[in-house]
Amino acid sequence: MNRRSGNDHRGARTEGRPASKGFAAEAKKHLGQHFLHERGIIDKIVQAVDPRPEDRLVEIGPGQGAITFPLLDRHGRLTVIEFDRDLIFPLTEAARAHGTLRIIHRNVLDVDFTALAGEEGPLRLVGNLPYNLSSPILFHALEHAAVIRDMTFMLQKEVVDRMAAGPGSKTYGRLSVMLQASCEVVPLFNVPPGAFSPPPKVDSAVVRLVPRPADSIGVDDPVRFAAVVRDAFGQRRKTLRNALSQQCTAAEIEAAGIRPDLRAEQLEVADFIRLANRLHD
Repeated sequence: MNRRSGNDHRGARTEGRPASKGFAAEAKKHLGQHFLHERGIIDKIVQAVDPRPEDRLVEIGPGQGAITFPLLDRHGRLTVIEFDRDLIFPLTEAARAHGTLRIIHRNVLDVDFTALAGEEGPLRLVGNLPYNLSSPILFHALEHAAVIRDMTFMLQKEVVDRMAAGPGSKTYGRLSVMLQASCEVVPLFNVPPGAFSPPPKVDSAVVRLVPRPADSIGVDDPVRFAAVVRDAFGQRRKTLRNALSQQCTAAEIEAAGIRPDLRAEQLEVADFIRLANRLHD
């Protein structure tokens, strides 16, 4: 892990000064890079985050610094996680005019957010996530939800639709249930392809996730819960009786107050929690 400290950096600039436009860097297709450049969208993201002096901000994938530098202008201090070695030096140099930037050079999936939070308080995560890794990053963040206050992410719109979908929807699935069981999911606004360089082939969207207090989630065994949700949606056409045959019997499903002839997309998040807890007991 390569960390840069910003002890020699100047303090944050006042809001009245012009914001940096970042720096030029070629997007790497194999890393799924699409650099945000649309000023109106950048301003909306910073406004949605609305950083306060006491916040501990962590940005995932700063790229050319489109969100990084406006956040530094507002807050003065920021930690970023960047995997692309070629972006480390230009980020460090460009940040000098904005505030104190700490760079963690590592794959975000290898970053221990709990250790990063330490005893200094919860983290606020921000980022334009690489679309080819969005779901793994979301699940990784959930593992550290106890030290995360909220997450403001830009993702493929289709993924955000799945995250926020309700029962009966074609987009309601494993991602919907797992995230909604642990977080409040709030879609904020859509982002067109033209806001990026190079433009992706899909629309994007910004979403806020707020982890629920651990004692309000009600999942007794997270491993069993994850397995039940995974198998239930593994073959969507199957009824629960068949889809969950490796997890439980039809009688056990009925004992949880759920009809075994239903399909996974017909169940509320609370139904999955109740069934998993019943099996755990």
